Amino acid sequence: MADIVNLRQARKRKARDDKAQTASQNRALHGRTKAEKERDRLIADKSERFVAGHHREKPTLPDDQ
Repeated sequence: MADIVNLRQARKRKARDDKAQTASQNRALHGRTKAEKERDRLIADKSERFVAGHHREKPTLPDDQ
């Protein structure tokens, strides 16, 4: 004889499993620790300051008075 299955519970279990699988994929793709985020931000700031420090100033034109 076959087991009796409550369809409502089976549907909910499948939804939970699908949600857990999606969450696992997102953690693998987007999961970074706070230290990693801070390190990347510091590197970006340092490189931005380096580039900004090497910009040439535009020459100023004398005013026609």
